[in-house]
Amino acid sequence: MKMKQVAFLFLIFLASQTVHSWKKDEFRACDQTPFCKRARFRKPGACTLIAHDVSISDGDLTAKLIPKAPHDQDQDQIKPLTLSVSVYQDGIMRLKIDEDPSLDPPKKRFQVADVVISEFETRKLWLQSASTEKINGDDGGLSSVVYLSDGYEAVLRHDPFEVYVREKAGNRRVVSLNSHGLFDFEQLRVKKEDEDWEERFRGHTDTRPYGPQSISFDVSFYGSDFVYGIPEHATSFALKPTRGPGVEESEPYRLFNLDVFEYLHESPFGIYGSIPFMVSHGKSGQSSGFFWLNAAEMQIDVLAKGWDAEGGILMPTEQSRIDTFWMSEAGIVDTFFFVGPGPKDVVKQYVSVTGLPAMPQLFSTGYHQCRWNYRDEEDVENVDSKFDEHDIPYDVLWLDIEHTDGKRYFTWDKMLFPHPEEMQRKLAAKGRHMVTIVDPHIKRDESFHLHKDASQRGYYVKDATGKDYDGWCWPGSSSYPDMLNPEIRSWWAEKFSYDNYVGSTPSLYIWNDMNEPSVFNGPEVTMPRDALHLGGVEHRELHNAYGYYFHMATAEGLLKRGDGKDRPFVLSRAFFAGSQRYGAVWTGDNSADWDHLRVSVPMVLTLGLTGMTFSGADVGGFFGNPEPELLVRWYQLGAYYPFFRGHAHHDTKRREPWLFGERNTALMRDAIRIRYTLLPYFYTLFREANVSGVPVVRPLWMEFPSDEAAFSNDEAFMVGNSLLVQGIYTARAKHASVYLPGKESWYDLRTGTAYKGGKVHKLEVSEESIPAFQRAGTIVPRKGRFRRSSTQMVHDPYTLVIALNSSQAAEGELYVDDGKSYNFKHGAYIHRRFVFSNGHLTSSPVGNSRFSSDCIIERVILLGYTPGAKTALVEPGNQKAEIELGPLRFGGQHAAVAVTIRKPGVRVAGDWKIKIL
Repeated sequence: MKMKQVAFLFLIFLASQTVHSWKKDEFRACDQTPFCKRARFRKPGACTLIAHDVSISDGDLTAKLIPKAPHDQDQDQIKPLTLSVSVYQDGIMRLKIDEDPSLDPPKKRFQVADVVISEFETRKLWLQSASTEKINGDDGGLSSVVYLSDGYEAVLRHDPFEVYVREKAGNRRVVSLNSHGLFDFEQLRVKKEDEDWEERFRGHTDTRPYGPQSISFDVSFYGSDFVYGIPEHATSFALKPTRGPGVEESEPYRLFNLDVFEYLHESPFGIYGSIPFMVSHGKSGQSSGFFWLNAAEMQIDVLAKGWDAEGGILMPTEQSRIDTFWMSEAGIVDTFFFVGPGPKDVVKQYVSVTGLPAMPQLFSTGYHQCRWNYRDEEDVENVDSKFDEHDIPYDVLWLDIEHTDGKRYFTWDKMLFPHPEEMQRKLAAKGRHMVTIVDPHIKRDESFHLHKDASQRGYYVKDATGKDYDGWCWPGSSSYPDMLNPEIRSWWAEKFSYDNYVGSTPSLYIWNDMNEPSVFNGPEVTMPRDALHLGGVEHRELHNAYGYYFHMATAEGLLKRGDGKDRPFVLSRAFFAGSQRYGAVWTGDNSADWDHLRVSVPMVLTLGLTGMTFSGADVGGFFGNPEPELLVRWYQLGAYYPFFRGHAHHDTKRREPWLFGERNTALMRDAIRIRYTLLPYFYTLFREANVSGVPVVRPLWMEFPSDEAAFSNDEAFMVGNSLLVQGIYTARAKHASVYLPGKESWYDLRTGTAYKGGKVHKLEVSEESIPAFQRAGTIVPRKGRFRRSSTQMVHDPYTLVIALNSSQAAEGELYVDDGKSYNFKHGAYIHRRFVFSNGHLTSSPVGNSRFSSDCIIERVILLGYTPGAKTALVEPGNQKAEIELGPLRFGGQHAAVAVTIRKPGVRVAGDWKIKIL
C-alpha cells in the first residue's frame, strides 16, 4: 500500500511539472547556501596567508602558504597549503593550491579528471629559475617573477600572497588572483563532538561528513570594460554586476547543473550546464581569460566599481579593471590564466587546455525535427512525407522518451514501434537520419537486463550509507551509473553496439537528456551532495561534471559502434568544460515567448565563447504554443544557430512548419532553405572551430575588437567573419535598428543593397526575413539547389558570393570532406582559399589535401561590382564565361539581381583563375 501511495504522489509531481513554471523557492539562493553566505561575508584584506619557502621544483614555481601571524590557540590550526605555478606554451599560466598530502588530511580533495587533454602537458615549459624583485606597495616584501611567454611574466607576490600575470613592457597587469585579500580555503578536519555539520533544505538533509571545505578568492581583469562567459544562464552576454554600488540584484551567477523547467530569462540562477571560464575585453581591443577547473557548485560575483571603497585597499588606477569573486563548495584551486591578447587568442588558449570542438557530421549541421513525442511509426512516416510534400528540406527526425518500452532506454515500444530498423532505413533512403533519447536514469526493474547487469556489477552511484542510490525520474524508481569510473564508462559505451541496442542502425544517433543529473525527488531536483562515487568521492565534488562524463561515454559508444570510423553525433543537455569534444548542446527547456527568443542569442554566444560552438535553442520554444509570427521569427533566427532544431513539449499543439497556413509555411520553408543554401559556409566554419576553437557564431567584438559600440551588443551576432545577423524580437515590428561595425560596407543578403559600416541603420522590416548582411571583403560559398536533405546535396555545384570592399577586393575559404568519417585527419579533404583582386578571382589550396570531388562552381556573384563587362576568361583552358545580371538568390520572395559570372565550370578542388575582361 505504501508503494502505491508513493507512486501516486510521484505521478502528481510529474503532472505538476508540466503545468507550473520554474519556482524560485525550489532552488537555493546564496543566503540559503552556507558556503556562499560565509564567503560573501568576508571583507577585503581578510586573507593573512603569505608565500613561504618559494623555490623552483620540477619545472614549477612552488611555495607553501602559511598564516603571517601566529594563530589563536582557541581556533583550529591552519596547516600550510601547497602552491605551484606552471607555465605552458602560448601564454598560459596554471596555478594550483591544495592541502599538503604529507600532513595527512582526512581525505584527498577531488581533482577533476579527464578534462585537461593529455597533449596540454606536453606543452609545459620547465622553469629553470625565478628572479626576485621588490614591487611598489610591498611592505618590504619580495615577489618572484618567472617567464610566461614573449612579452609576459608570471608573478608570485610573497606578502601578502598574490598571483598575477603582467606584460613585461610597463609591467601592465593582465589578470590577478587575491589582489583584494579575499582568498579563503576551508581545510578538511575531523569533526568535534559538539559540531553539527549537516545542512537542510526543503526537507532534505546533507550529512556533510567532511564538514566545510569551500574555497573562495577574488580575480581581477585589467584593461577590461566587460566580462563574458561562465554559462549557463539566461541573461545578457556582457555579465552585469551582482554586488556593489547601484546593484539591485544581489544574487551571484550560480554554476550548478539543474533540471530547471521553464527557466526565467534575465536570471543569474544556474541551469543545465556549467563552464567556469570567464573572458574579459576592453577598449584597448585586448582580451584575457580565467578558468577554474572545479566541478563542485560555484557562485561568482561580478563586482560593481566602488564595491571595495570601504576596504581601504589601494589598487592601481591607471587601468580600467573589473573585479570578480569566485566561490566553490569543494575541490581544489586549479586555475588557468590566459593572456590573449586578442579575443580569438583567449579562446584558442582555453581549448588548448580542454580540447578542440569535435568535427560534426555534415547531416547534423542541417535542420532537425523533434517533438515529445512522435507517437508511432505511422506518425514518423507521415511527418517525413509532409516535409517532402511541402518541399522543405530536413535531415534528422527525433524520438523522445515515449518510443521506449516503459522508459527503459535502448528498447522500443513494440506496439508503437514494432519495426524500428525498417523505419530508419526508409529515412536513410532519402539521406535522412534518426536520433533517439538515452538518459542516465536506469529503471529499477529486475526484469530489465540493463538494471540487472549494473546492479550485479556494483556500477551505480551509492547513497551516503553505501547502498545503490534510488531516485525518481521518468521510469519511476531509478538508479544512476557512476560515470566518474572509466570502467563503467566503457561498459556503458558497449550498450550502443548493434547487438546490444537491438533495432538500431548506422543512421541512428543519440540524445542525452536529464543528465545534470535530474532526480525528481532529490534536493533541488538533483542528486544529494553526499551521494558517493568511485573512491569515496562525494557527489558535491563532481556534480557539474556528471553530465560531461555521461556525454563522453555515449560518444565513445557511438565511436566504438562504428569501429572508430564514424563521427558520433550526441546532443547533451548538461555540459562542463571539455564537452565540446563530444558533441552538441542546446539551451534546454525554453518557452514560446519573445523574451526567450531574444535571450537565445546571448546564450548561444556565451556557449561559443566557452568552447561549445555546436549549440542552439529549441526553435519555437519547448513549453507553450507560439503564435505564428513568433514561430516564423524563430525559424528565421534559428536558421543561423550552429545547431538548428525545432522541438516542443507533449502538452503543446502540433507545430510542424505546414500547420499554420500557406503563407507561414512559405516563410518557414524559406528560412530553412537559407540554412541549406549556406551549409557549405557553415561546414567550413565548423572546420575552423575544429582546428582553432574559434566559434561558428561570434560576438561582433570578436571580429571588431576595438569597436566599443559592439562590446555589449547581443541582439546581433556574426556567423563566421562574413555574415552579420540580427533577429526580430518583438511582435508586429515594422523597423529594426541595426549597428553595422567597421569601416567597410555591408550587403543585404536578400537584396544586395549596400549599407555603410560604423553606424546604426534604421531599417524597414517585413515578415519575409530578419536583417542579415554579408561583410564587404568576404567570399561566401553557397549551394542553390534544394534537395530533401544535406546528404542529397553533396554532388551539387557551388556558388561563390563575392562582396567587394572599397578596394574592389575580397577573400574567403571553402572546406569539403566526406562529411562523416575521420579520413579528413589523414588529409582526405579539400580546403580552398579564394581571393578576388584587380578583377581576378583565384583559387589556391590550403594545406596538403587528398580528396577528390567532381563538383564545380556554377556561378560567381559579385556584390559591389559595377556592371559593364560581358565576359570573363577562365584559366587553365582559356575558356570564356558570360557575365550578366542574375538572381542573387533562388527561391526567395524577391527577385534581386547582381552581376553574375555564369557557368565558369571550374572544379571546386582545382587551381584556377577567372579574369574579368
